[in-house]
Amino acid sequence: MDPLILSRMQFGANISFHILFPTITIALGWVLLFFKLRYNATNDSAWMRAYFTWVKVFALSFAMGVVSGVTMSFQFGTNWPGYMGKVGNIAGPLLAYEILTAFFLEAAFLGIMLFGFRRVSNRIHTLATVLVAGGTTLSAFWIIALNSWMQTPAGFEIRDGVAHAVDWWAIVFNPSMPYRLVHMLLASGLTVSFLIAGLSALRYLNGDRSESMWKALRTGVFTAAILIPIQILAGDQHGLNTLEHQPQKIAAMEANWNTGPNVPLVLFALPQEAARENRFEIAIPDGASLILRHSTSGVVPGLNDFPGNHPPVFPIFWSFRIMVGTGLLMLAVSWSAAFFLKRRHSLPKPLALLMVPMALSGWLATLAGWYTTEIGRQPWLVTGVLKTADAVGPVAGSHVALTLAIYLILYVLLLIAYLGVLVHLALKAAKDGDSSPLPGVLNAPMSQPAAGE
Repeated sequence: MDPLILSRMQFGANISFHILFPTITIALGWVLLFFKLRYNATNDSAWMRAYFTWVKVFALSFAMGVVSGVTMSFQFGTNWPGYMGKVGNIAGPLLAYEILTAFFLEAAFLGIMLFGFRRVSNRIHTLATVLVAGGTTLSAFWIIALNSWMQTPAGFEIRDGVAHAVDWWAIVFNPSMPYRLVHMLLASGLTVSFLIAGLSALRYLNGDRSESMWKALRTGVFTAAILIPIQILAGDQHGLNTLEHQPQKIAAMEANWNTGPNVPLVLFALPQEAARENRFEIAIPDGASLILRHSTSGVVPGLNDFPGNHPPVFPIFWSFRIMVGTGLLMLAVSWSAAFFLKRRHSLPKPLALLMVPMALSGWLATLAGWYTTEIGRQPWLVTGVLKTADAVGPVAGSHVALTLAIYLILYVLLLIAYLGVLVHLALKAAKDGDSSPLPGVLNAPMSQPAAGE
C-alpha cells in the first residue's frame, strides 16, 4: 500500500467532506442578514420565521465545518510534514489570520443570532448577524488566498530550501486569488440558493403555503437565477487566468494533446494517457479555441508540451464537465422556477419535485470544481516549489489505510445524519407553517419594535 496515494486519498476525503459546510455558511450568513433586514423594514414576522428556520441550518453547518476542519489540520503534521517544513512560514500565518479575524467573529456572535432575539436589542441582534456574515466571508478570503498562493505562488523567496515571505501583499493577492475568490463566493451563493429553494420546494410539496415558505422559496429561486449567469461569466474569466498561469491544467481540462489553432471543444471522450489520445470523442469544431482565445484560430496549449509535468487527464476532464453540466442545469431550473413564481405565483409539481434533489446541486458543482482545481495542480503541491511526493510523511501505508477507512465510515454516517436533520427541519417548518410563536415568546403577538426603536 503506497502511503503517498493513501495519504492523498485521506486528505481528499477530509477536504471533500469539510468543504461542504463552509460552502453553505459563507453565503447563508448573508441570506440571514437579508431576512433580518426585511423584517426590520416591514415588521413582518414571516421573515423572522424564515430567519430562525435557516439560522438552525447555519449553526449545524458551522459546527460540522469546525469539527472536520480540525481533523484536516492535524494531517499537516501527521501525513504532510514536508508541507509545513517547506512553506509553513507562509501557510501558517494565513491560517492564523483566518482564525483571528473570522472564526472568532462567527463563534462569538452566532449565539446571539440563535438565542438573543428579544433578549438583546434589535440593533444588537442585527449587528450580530452582520458580524457573523462578515466573518464567513473573511474566512473564505484567507483560505482562498492560501489555496491560490499554492496554485500561483508569488511574493516569496527560497532560503536554505525553505520559503520565506518578502511581500505579503503579493502573497495574498497572488495572480489567481481574485478570480478564485469571486468564483468561490458565487459558488457558495448558488449552493445556498438551491438548498433554500429545494427544501422550500419540499415544504411546498407537503402542502405548506405559509408566508415564511413563500419568502424563503422566492429568495432562493430569484437569487439563484441572478447568480448563475454571473458565475458563468466569472468562470470564463477564471479560465482565462488559468490559461495564462497554468496552461497544463487547461490542456488537461480540454483533453487537448497537441498545441495548435482551431482546437475543438471536446464534449465527450475517454482520454488515454498511455496512447496520448482520446477515444469515442464527440467535439464541436474550433470550440475550445473560441472559448479560450475568443477566436476560432486561437492557439490552445497541448499536453504533449508538458511531459511528466501535467495532471492526470481523465479525472480533470470529467470533473470539469460535471461542474459545467451542473451549472447549466442550475440555469435551466432556476430560470424556469423564477418564471412560474413571477408569472403564475405557483410551482408545477414536476418542477417542485426536481427542485428537491437540486437542493444538493451546489455541493456537486463545488466538489467537481474543487477536484478540477486541486487535482489539476498535480504533480505539484505548491506549483514550482514543492511536489506532492516530497511532502508526504514517513507513515506506514497500513496505518493510513486504517484511518482512511474509519474517516470514510464516520463521514458517511455524519452526512446521513446531517441531511436527515435538514429534512426534519423542513418538514417541521411545513407542519408548523406560520402558527408557532417566534423564539422568546410564548403565545404572544407576533411583533417586535422595528429597527431603531
